[in-house]
Amino acid sequence: MRVIAGTLKGRRLVGPDWPGLRPTSDKLRETLFNVLGERVAGARVLDAYAGTGAIGIEALSRGAVFVAFVDRDPRALALVAANLRRCGLTEGYAMMRSATGLRRQVEMRPFDLVLLDPPYGERDLTGAVVSASEWLAPEGCLVLEHEVRRAPPETAGPLVRARTVRSGDSALTFYTRPPTATPVDA
Repeated sequence: MRVIAGTLKGRRLVGPDWPGLRPTSDKLRETLFNVLGERVAGARVLDAYAGTGAIGIEALSRGAVFVAFVDRDPRALALVAANLRRCGLTEGYAMMRSATGLRRQVEMRPFDLVLLDPPYGERDLTGAVVSASEWLAPEGCLVLEHEVRRAPPETAGPLVRARTVRSGDSALTFYTRPPTATPVDA
C-alpha cells in the first residue's frame, strides 16, 4: 500500500496486522481520486471508517487542507497515527473515535468531501450515508465504497446518487445534493 500521487507520492503505508480490516486497494484509491479531481485541493475531508488512513492521507497529499480521520477501533486509529508519522505529517488533521468531535469541526465549517468505507458486512448502507450527510457542505460530495453485489441506494436523506464506478469486487458511489430550483420571476 502506497500514496499514489501528490506531495507524498510513493510513501509506503502500513497495513493492519489483524483480521477484519480491509484497506482500500491502491487501484481503487487512484480511481476515487481521479474522479474527484480538482475537488480535493483546498478541501476539508472526512475519512470515516478510516482504517489505515490511506484515503485521508492521499487527500492530504493531493492538497486537502484538513482531514478528520474517524474510526471506532482504537487499533485502526493507532494505525492511522503510525501512517501519518511515516509520511511526516504533523498538522492538518484530527483523529477521533466518534461523531462527537465532528460536531465541533462542522460548527467551524462542514466537509467538502465525505468518504465512507464501511465494513463490507455493513447491512444498512442507506443509514450510513444518511448519517454522514449531516457533515457534508451544501455543494459537497459524499463517496460510499461498497461491494459491487450490494446495490447502493438511489437516494439517502438529502442526497441523490450521481455516479457509480466499479472496480473488481468493489464500487464507489458518489452522492450530492440535488440542485435547488431557482424561482422564476413572473
